[in-house]
Amino acid sequence: MDTDNNKIKEARKIEKAINENLFILCAIVTLATMTLMVANFFARGGFLPTRIGFFYLAVVLIYSFHKEFLRWLGQKNENKNGEYFVYAWVVLTTILYMVSFFSNGYFDHSKEGNEISTVADAAFVTLQVLGVFVATRIMKIFFMFKK
Repeated sequence: MDTDNNKIKEARKIEKAINENLFILCAIVTLATMTLMVANFFARGGFLPTRIGFFYLAVVLIYSFHKEFLRWLGQKNENKNGEYFVYAWVVLTTILYMVSFFSNGYFDHSKEGNEISTVADAAFVTLQVLGVFVATRIMKIFFMFKK
C-alpha cells in the first residue's frame, strides 16, 4: 500500500514538472503566434499567412488536457496560468479590432487593395482558446461533482 502511495506521489511530482514545462512552451508559442499576427496586421498582409493556428491550438490543447490529467491524479493546483492565454488573446484581438476601426480599415487591406483576414484569424484563434478554456472549466466542475 505504501509503495502504491509513493508511486502516485512520484507520478504527481513528475507530471507537475512536465506541466510547468508545457506552460512555458505554450507561453513561448503564444507569444510567437501573437507576434506573427501583429506583424502581418501592421504589414498589411506583407507576409505570407502564418498558418500556425492548428499547431498553436494543438499546443494549447496538450497543455490544458495535461493540466486536467493532473487534476484527475489528485494534484491540487491553485494557480490559474492558463487563464492568462485567454486574457491575452481577448485583449490582443480587441486591440486589433479597434485599430482596424479607427484606421477606417486601412490594415484590413493589402497595399494592392486585397482584403486580408488577420483580424478574423486572430478572432478565430481567440474563440478556439476560449473554447478550450470553457471545456476545461466544464471538466473541472464535472470532476468536483464526481468526487
